[in-house]
Amino acid sequence: MTEPLVIFPDVERLVVEHLKNRPELAGVLVDNRTPPDFDGTQKAVLVSRAGGVWVEDIHLDQPLVDLEVYGPDKPTAHTVATAARTALFTVRGTTFGTACVTDVSEVDGPRWLPDYQHAAASRYLSTARLSIRPA
Repeated sequence: MTEPLVIFPDVERLVVEHLKNRPELAGVLVDNRTPPDFDGTQKAVLVSRAGGVWVEDIHLDQPLVDLEVYGPDKPTAHTVATAARTALFTVRGTTFGTACVTDVSEVDGPRWLPDYQHAAASRYLSTARLSIRPA
């Protein structure tokens, strides 16, 4: 007997939708792509899947998600990065379409990472692992 097809959620959309509704990120652009006028000085959280694995025998997706956080200066970018870090942990226990987020763990906390494409940018990068099961 074959098992039912597993439909993976768009983890970038899952994280974007969750973070952009968090009060601690009010006034911050949250998306998985930059807007056309982006110069790196806006308060922004850019979400990207950075890999991860599917653990077939227990039906668990464990995507790695990068949060690139920008601000007009280093202290502001750091404040936004810590707010995004905290907000991401609140996704635990939520559902998105046919998926349920069962856990979030930090792989690499916010670290300063200059952006050489945007000279005026202040940027921090962090990586988290989500554990997602079919709902």
